[in-house]
Amino acid sequence: MAGTIHQAGRKIWQTLSSTKTGVILLILTVVVSAGGTLILQRPVTDADEMQRAYSPQALRLLDTLGLTDVFHAWWFVMLLAAVSLSIVAASIQRFPNAWRYFARPYKSPDDNFRKALLFQQQIAVPDEEAGLSVAEKVFQTAGLKPERIVRQDSFSLFGERNRISEMAVYIVHASLLLIFLGGIVDAIYGWRGFVTLTRGEESSQVQAQNGSNHKLPFAIRCDGAGQENYADGTPKRWWSNLAVVERGRVVNTKEIVVNDPLVYRGIRFYQASYGRTGKVDKLLLTATSKTAKGESKEIALGLNETQSLDDDTTVRLAEFIPDYVVRDGQVYTRSEQLDNPAVHLMVSSKKSGKEVNVWMPALPGFEENAASRYSFEGKDVQMAYFTGLEVSHEPGQWAVWAGVILMSLGLGVVFYLVHMRVWAVPVHDARGQLFLWVGGTCNKNKDVFEQRFRKLVQEIESGIKVHSESGAQAPVTSMAGR
Repeated sequence: MAGTIHQAGRKIWQTLSSTKTGVILLILTVVVSAGGTLILQRPVTDADEMQRAYSPQALRLLDTLGLTDVFHAWWFVMLLAAVSLSIVAASIQRFPNAWRYFARPYKSPDDNFRKALLFQQQIAVPDEEAGLSVAEKVFQTAGLKPERIVRQDSFSLFGERNRISEMAVYIVHASLLLIFLGGIVDAIYGWRGFVTLTRGEESSQVQAQNGSNHKLPFAIRCDGAGQENYADGTPKRWWSNLAVVERGRVVNTKEIVVNDPLVYRGIRFYQASYGRTGKVDKLLLTATSKTAKGESKEIALGLNETQSLDDDTTVRLAEFIPDYVVRDGQVYTRSEQLDNPAVHLMVSSKKSGKEVNVWMPALPGFEENAASRYSFEGKDVQMAYFTGLEVSHEPGQWAVWAGVILMSLGLGVVFYLVHMRVWAVPVHDARGQLFLWVGGTCNKNKDVFEQRFRKLVQEIESGIKVHSESGAQAPVTSMAGR
């Protein structure tokens, strides 16, 4: 029984740590993430747009499968966890050998290693010290960090550069783990919601994507919002002036536009929409006295706002109907558009306590307008507008951005740094003639390395030739063995 469990565990481990499994899971993650950008997502997309884009049956299926909120779906979290486990398993299985190769580089090549090396050259030298000294200077000039290796009675030279390139794959692995960790944290603990505000309104409640209300640890207030248009009247941009109110005082303010959110305590407020509420913000009127003097006064009224016309008379905006119609003696609005606006004013006398209803335009058979001491003329109406804010809390974003930065570094190392290793070893041939064996290898870009290796050999040959001539030594010959 124990043997069966052990064998099953080994198979699971081998499957998880295999490159094939990792590649399949990564491709699946990319495909699912791409689907999350192609399919409209809640709550970024409002319900009306979702219903216009998909049929009821398709929308119900997408909701059931979690495809309208991919990045918070339970199966997406499981997929990220599976990819992470595969990366960890593959790294654990391969890292020990890679670390030994990185921490203890092979510095003294034996005969078998030298014979198997792809890039090698033998150069005749007058003596060991002369050959090693010249090679050491050439290695140093090439940035290969030369190191003299002494083993019993033998001497050799080792040089390398960009050893960190051997660990680049694990840097990329670590960056992927950070990104997936951030995604998992966001999916479990993060949330998205929506809130609409009019000018001067503040709220500490956000409607989450599941329809519930999410309470903020502070209040968000709209101090103004607007829309800029192109010459043809199409919207150019929306903007909102937001203020964060905490414990009764403003602690942060910002004008936000699309893709430039306000961020406070890890919660982001994005500009998502802008539109007319159907309610009046300010109504501009001219009030004219019906007395002989006929004095006029310009007034601006908000809904349920009261203004004084004289020492005795006040007027209040009781009701505003943007598109009014009368049915069975009752006033209704057909739409939120200013197609047929109507105004209901209440004119009051302080002395008598009497209130008079004034309708603009006058309703059929309505006589109270005549009882008012003032006549009114509408000048302008300023409608109230709302700003729609998408609100998100993504506590795993620090890990995602750290992973992105680390991946940039890792990929830079992978693509631009080449681990080059070179050796210089004094050897004798069968006739006892002394040569300096020079060999090299790299972990990628072998064509480019071959050119650099040939140039390195030429510089060593030239240096030895100069040394020999200055020391009146025997002529130097070169052998091009591979």
